[in-house]
Amino acid sequence: MMASGFLASGQTSKGAITQEILNEIRTGYKGTPSDKAIKNALNTTSMSVLAANSENAAMIDTHFSDMVTTKGRTDQKSSGRCWLFTGLNVLRAKAIQEKNMGEFTFSQNYLFFYDQLEKANLFLQGVIDTKDLGFDDRKVDWLFSNPLSDGGQFTGVSNLVMKYGLVPSETMPETYCSENTSAMRVQLSTKLREYGLRLREAKAKDCQNLKKEMLKEIYRILVLCLGEPPVEFEWSFYNAKDELVSTKKYTPASFRDEFVGKDLNKGYVMLMNDPTREYGKVYEIDFDRHVYEGGNWLYVNLPIERIKEIAIASIKDDTAMYFSCDVGKFADRKRGVLDLANYDYESLLGTSFGMDKKERVMTHASGSSHAMTLIAVDIKDGVPVKWMVENSWGASAGYKGNYIMTDEWFDEYMFRLVAEEKYVPADVLNMLKQKPELLPAWDPMFMPEE
Repeated sequence: MMASGFLASGQTSKGAITQEILNEIRTGYKGTPSDKAIKNALNTTSMSVLAANSENAAMIDTHFSDMVTTKGRTDQKSSGRCWLFTGLNVLRAKAIQEKNMGEFTFSQNYLFFYDQLEKANLFLQGVIDTKDLGFDDRKVDWLFSNPLSDGGQFTGVSNLVMKYGLVPSETMPETYCSENTSAMRVQLSTKLREYGLRLREAKAKDCQNLKKEMLKEIYRILVLCLGEPPVEFEWSFYNAKDELVSTKKYTPASFRDEFVGKDLNKGYVMLMNDPTREYGKVYEIDFDRHVYEGGNWLYVNLPIERIKEIAIASIKDDTAMYFSCDVGKFADRKRGVLDLANYDYESLLGTSFGMDKKERVMTHASGSSHAMTLIAVDIKDGVPVKWMVENSWGASAGYKGNYIMTDEWFDEYMFRLVAEEKYVPADVLNMLKQKPELLPAWDPMFMPEE
């Protein structure tokens, strides 16, 4: 048996930590009274608690010069459905304004059901499309590594709403599995991987029929977990004064047409601030979609100041936007404040953290991890000083269900925004005429849901 510390056959000592190097490394810890005090504290207390900046403990000013009209707050619970809640919250805010509604929500569970069914089909068809490639091919490996998720983005919302319609929350309410998606996702992913292997082994002529039978089983499991989506329902519409306006029978499509009333696959522009790539260019993420025949995530990459101009124009016109960021960085979840001054890890650890936004994205230290609804900006002397988003972690999370971010935090950790075309300048719209550069599905910009 090889003794501990010995090098395996074929390895060399070059680049290894030798005893001599280890002796030098050990001098990095001096054992000063300050080091000992911090070491004792870190042995018993959370690093984020110790790094909390007491000089920034006061609650940030909650006044905003411009705010979108919205009512109520939603809660995605233990799920990665922020993209779905955010997209539907954008549509909900507009419906409440235009229809003079009280608190109201579209059923997230209804659309989530079809999201999971469509993603199952996306994976299975992806396996069929790549069955002639080796199992060690990067795309094949990526497919089997990511057969199903509950994460997503705005094109998923637009494609699913236009294909399957919408229903109110009362018609298809949340279930335990919709609010706690992990166990269902694991079992469905295991089943899909099994099906994927069968499809790779099958004759090409048999694959579509096989896939249809597989999707029947996936549909059955989804019904057990989430309930069966309605094809027709009756619903009573009450206005903001709680007065009955109408009671009608709807289909999901007719309900969408009445309370959204436009083609969501048109009229929206996806914007990104990705400093690792050239600005003024259009990019597309391969396989970053929810529906097989739908569109991949396609965006215009812009400097942060251009994105702010568009966001301000939308907010001033009382229109909420789909927004995503790296929410976990410098987040004070109790106060609901995102501020670079919230935590001082440099003073606590006696070191510096010198990467800029571009370097953090390149090294997987930062990326888009959570979607929220951008609803407010505070402008002083013509300059934005802070922003507010409606979150989907419940009304008691953060500041009344919202998160407030400083403009400096926005610069460093904001990544994606979806705006209506009418708020986007002509020169940016002209950029969309470019042929997009196709990026791989494993692009480093996107991180697991927080």
